[in-house]
Amino acid sequence: MSPPPPPLPRARKRDAQLFDSALCDTELVDVRSQFTQGRWSKARALLVATADDWDRRGHRVVALAETPAATAWSREWLLAEPDSVDAATLLACATVFGALRGKGAPEAAEAACRRAAALLPADPTPWLGLLLLSRAFGSEEEFSRHFDQVRARHREHHHAHHLMVAKLAERAPAAGHDPLHEVYDFAAWAAEESPADSPLAVLPVIAHAERYRVLAATHGHTFESAGEHWSGRRARQVLRSAFDWWLEWEREDHPRNRVDLNFLAHAKLCEGRPAEAAALFHRIGRHATRAPWSYPDLDPHKAFLAARNAALGSA
Repeated sequence: MSPPPPPLPRARKRDAQLFDSALCDTELVDVRSQFTQGRWSKARALLVATADDWDRRGHRVVALAETPAATAWSREWLLAEPDSVDAATLLACATVFGALRGKGAPEAAEAACRRAAALLPADPTPWLGLLLLSRAFGSEEEFSRHFDQVRARHREHHHAHHLMVAKLAERAPAAGHDPLHEVYDFAAWAAEESPADSPLAVLPVIAHAERYRVLAATHGHTFESAGEHWSGRRARQVLRSAFDWWLEWEREDHPRNRVDLNFLAHAKLCEGRPAEAAALFHRIGRHATRAPWSYPDLDPHKAFLAARNAALGSA
């Protein structure tokens, strides 16, 4: 593993990049700023260049689709280029986020995603849109079908697997700290089915964090009591394996790399290993993610900064 970057400077004000869904994709940040002003030509070029890097395509489409007026600008793009698959896909995902914000009908978003899916059958991104939609509005059967459609097109789809883990973690909340809960089995299976360098190796850690979210909401657990959740033999094995994977592979090239690092840093703190968490915080930089720092019901900005300060102070 390459040496960590120098320690982060003290921030005199709120870190501007915290919780930016673009994460460390600098090309995306530049394109998004243009897109929010109605200039979609750079978005077109970016998505063309992304091609069939499906995880990166999904990451970029979602970050663009979340922006204000994304529906209007992507519709304008599609009017200018009616045959553009990228414009149709971006419009579909923007419509999904509109529905999630209560500013559109889920049925219209579903129809837009299905139209986009028909234009490029190999692309899992419209199905990712449907997965996000059914996470909020659909049945478990619909959600599972949409996940299967994503996975059929890209077996290691990072975002889709995270959504599935979050969904499974919500089953049987009364079961408590059950080490045999199905979310753990699913995460272990997905990690084992993936190549050795796949970021899905960290998925079992995500499963433990998502299950903690559910248990905290159900039983009133606090962040300070998270140690109980991470003290079991299986949890320790999962954390050790995930941290060892990071030391060996460190997939800086993956567009959602910082998502995994945030979950792993959070878990290492919960396990009581702040020195290991400190190494992860160096890699995270200012690219924090709301989950899992908001778990169970925290201000993610305050929680992230407090956790980072505690870990770096111990290093």
